[in-house]
Amino acid sequence: MYETLSQLNKTTGITGSMVVGNDGIVIAADLDQHSDDDTLGALASSIAATVRRSLTELGSEDFSQITVEADRQKIFLTDAGVGTLVVTTEPRVNIGLVRLEIRNAVAALQKS
Repeated sequence: MYETLSQLNKTTGITGSMVVGNDGIVIAADLDQHSDDDTLGALASSIAATVRRSLTELGSEDFSQITVEADRQKIFLTDAGVGTLVVTTEPRVNIGLVRLEIRNAVAALQKS
C-alpha cells in the first residue's frame, strides 16, 4: 500500500496521499510535512460520510470521487474499496492527469 502511495506522489502536482477507513482511522499515509495525517483523515472521513448519506437519501449509489478545491490545494477523495484514497495537490494541477493516476492507484490498491 505504501509503495502505491509513494508511486502516486511522484505525479507532478501531487503533494501527498493516504488511505483512510470509513471510521476516520488512517490506514496508510505518505503526506508532505505540512499535512497532519489525523486531521486530514478526519476531514476526509467526515466529508465522505456526509456525501454517502446525502446520496442515499437521493436514491443514488455511493460516490466514486469527490473533489474539494481550496485556495492553497485541491483534495481528491476516491472510494478505493479498502477505504477512501485521499490525494492532496497543488492548487493549479492537471486534473485529468491526477484523476488518471488516482484511477491507476485505486486499481493497484484493490489488487493488494
